[in-house]
Amino acid sequence: MAILDDDRLLGTDAGLRAIARDLYDGVRDLPIISPHGHTDPRWFAENAAFPDPAQLFVTPDHYVFRMLHSQGIPLEDLGVPRADGGPIEGDPRRIWRLFAGNYHLFRGTPSRMWLDHAFQDVFGITERLSADNADAIYDRIDGQLKTDAFRPRALFERFNIEAISTTDSAIDDLKWHRMIRDSGWQGKVVTAYRPDAVVDPEFAGFAENVAKLGEIVGEDATTWTGYLAAHRNRRDYFKSFGATSSDHGHATARTEDLPQDVAARLFDKALQGTCTEDEADAFRGHMLTEMARMSLDDGLVLQIHPGSFRNHSGTTLDRFGRDKGYDIPTRTDYVHALKPLLDAVGHRADLTVILFTLDESTYARELAPLAGVYPCLRLGPPWWFHDSPEGMLRFRQMATETAGFYNTVGFNDDTRAFCSIPARHDVARRVDCAFLATLIASGRLDADEAPGVARDLAYGLAKQAYRL
Repeated sequence: MAILDDDRLLGTDAGLRAIARDLYDGVRDLPIISPHGHTDPRWFAENAAFPDPAQLFVTPDHYVFRMLHSQGIPLEDLGVPRADGGPIEGDPRRIWRLFAGNYHLFRGTPSRMWLDHAFQDVFGITERLSADNADAIYDRIDGQLKTDAFRPRALFERFNIEAISTTDSAIDDLKWHRMIRDSGWQGKVVTAYRPDAVVDPEFAGFAENVAKLGEIVGEDATTWTGYLAAHRNRRDYFKSFGATSSDHGHATARTEDLPQDVAARLFDKALQGTCTEDEADAFRGHMLTEMARMSLDDGLVLQIHPGSFRNHSGTTLDRFGRDKGYDIPTRTDYVHALKPLLDAVGHRADLTVILFTLDESTYARELAPLAGVYPCLRLGPPWWFHDSPEGMLRFRQMATETAGFYNTVGFNDDTRAFCSIPARHDVARRVDCAFLATLIASGRLDADEAPGVARDLAYGLAKQAYRL
């Protein structure tokens, strides 16, 4: 007995569901383009077996452990490493039992759908996880993980992934990408240039990171001209490992286009650690415009992921480090924030800037109108807290009226959880087909056009926008 309804998310009205099902059948088996995410390139480089079910599904996935932690379960009990190397739960079976015993917490969430999809479609499990069957399901998954068919490269091919991009720091040595390239394996795993550590004056160790950037490329990155040259050099290096995009996770969407002497003075203050909060934001904003200009030269797509109050809990940051589930969405302005960048390069059709948001109130009011007129702008899909069926539907309903479909970029999964990639893309394909069915039924889209649109949303737009 399956644990997933094959018609899930295709609508509740029988007529609409039939239209959506026909559209979905035409796209469900298309290859996956995963142009932005956080899977570990080491998996594909070494192709070692995943160690155990807990390390695959629980410990690395902040969607999972933040929900458990919200009910008072200590992160240590879930095996999340401590920054000080202190004691944590080391028995994966005990972690799994804790997860299974609290599986009810995920009812109604997208995480539950992704997990059930992975259990059923990847591991052949057809009963709902619970405390009663925790050990049996653990043993079944663990046994399969020990076989060659469940190693990372085999799953990559089984998932029908055509291309996947990891996200790597500007000062990463990319050794895992080099190992992938040198192995001769044909799976397309590319990198993306993530320079936050060397463009954000408030990033821990900023000055040391900039010095390391200079050492890597042989430039004096402590001077403004040397710093910019170091970025150009490093971007070219990332391109040699397949990079087609840069990615910028700033607190705000602020951009600036400062005179070069003003930018240089801000840079000096950043290195000295004397920037005010506003000056740090201004420097980050200026660097977005600098990166856009570099993109005009080297062709990298520029992604802006603003609006997260990162590491909201200082206690958790100190104890466990970054990215431990305490990043919280904030209100975000785009109309005024992006104007300096758009004044500089917004009419360049040879530049692609992909905008993301965690503030859904901006879809219809700001983002769709901006992307619906500026040639360089595209809208990224619902991200992070909003990559749910409801969030995807809200996005289509609020953005399509002004931006259409072709100023968006399809779907990307933005995940660290490898086995959730097929599930996430499947959810997006189902939701988009359900939305298209409503347009057909209400006379807003011709039935013969819809299959092409569905294919573009599932596959073509991401491949085109990210130049993959």
